[in-house]
Amino acid sequence: MKSFEYTIKDPTGIHARPAGMLSREGKKYKSAITVIKNGKSANILRLMALMGLGVKCGETVTVTVEGEDEDTAFEGIKAFFEANL
Repeated sequence: MKSFEYTIKDPTGIHARPAGMLSREGKKYKSAITVIKNGKSANILRLMALMGLGVKCGETVTVTVEGEDEDTAFEGIKAFFEANL
């Protein structure tokens, strides 16, 4: 399992549009990708759960990647966060 922490820079946080983009990105990989905030976690493929975390600008989340293509998924998801969130 690999993980990284990321502080959200998008002024609106992880709301509907970025959550949808994140879910689409996650579908490219076989690994399970999870966003964790304050002890609550959500699989990025579950849009409502992801938005339910209520992540706002300036908050830090932990992202974990675990599975058969975790190296590729880790790099892809980390790049996605840096470019979009």
